[in-house]
Amino acid sequence: MESSRWRGVMPAITTPFHADLSVDHEFLKHHVRHLLTHGVTGIVTPGSLGEGATLEHGEKNEIWNTCVNECGDVPVIAAVSALSTSRAVAIARDAERAGCQGLMVLPPYVYRGSKREMLAYFSTIIESTPLSCMLYNNPIAYGTDLSPEDVAHLAQRHQNLHAVKESSADVRRVTGIRALCGDRLAIFVGVDDLIVEGIAAGAVGWIAGLVNALPEESMKLFRACIDGRAREVDALYQWFLPLLRMDTTYDFVQLIKLIQREVGIVGAGGAVTRPPRLLPEGAELERVIAAIRSVLDNRPNG
Repeated sequence: MESSRWRGVMPAITTPFHADLSVDHEFLKHHVRHLLTHGVTGIVTPGSLGEGATLEHGEKNEIWNTCVNECGDVPVIAAVSALSTSRAVAIARDAERAGCQGLMVLPPYVYRGSKREMLAYFSTIIESTPLSCMLYNNPIAYGTDLSPEDVAHLAQRHQNLHAVKESSADVRRVTGIRALCGDRLAIFVGVDDLIVEGIAAGAVGWIAGLVNALPEESMKLFRACIDGRAREVDALYQWFLPLLRMDTTYDFVQLIKLIQREVGIVGAGGAVTRPPRLLPEGAELERVIAAIRSVLDNRPNG
């Protein structure tokens, strides 16, 4: 995968499950094809939104095989994280064997190490394959924060590090990385409700969540941002924001799957998630559905 291909909207796809919590590969094929018809430039799986931490090693391999078979020339980007560095390296190498064209390297699960430990962790995984890599910085979710200086250090050390997913929710990180790295790294917005500000600051891509449910609107918003069509951006963003903000809550997986269910983009298992994640119930579910429908009922036309 060439560095120039790190551009555009790359969905972090949800993982569909049957009612028995096994992976629904038939719907996964349909979902990937549906996203491709809307012009996405890559498929990222299985990251945080894909409930990667709940998937067994073999299940990840099967998901990559399914996606690679459906994607053709569009790259499949494997999300890589584990409890140990050696396990993460094994996952990265399996992703390469499965035909993935890139890696999105997440911080390790659970352990929040020192700066030296985290830089060593990222370096070891990036060096483990020749695949093009994206660094994933998400201090909110993982407690590990890579400063622009850290990102620049890793970019200087690893020629196959081509992109960074910035999910600190601080738009100044985009300008900070650009100041140190210039065009050396493609910067992707990693939180949905910062896409307009992130593109304005110089990001060139979006690892998107709500695109799973609303690909047409997501692509329109991204393209309008890139083209600088301010009036169109403002109207679409203001409509979309209540849903985009659901990407930045602790229960974002459940919420995005519920939005998918509301628009009819789910398999046989519906919006089911793997425990410990549970769908809301009772009054909480009614509140969430009402909030989703109030936005969808005013969905823009054209």
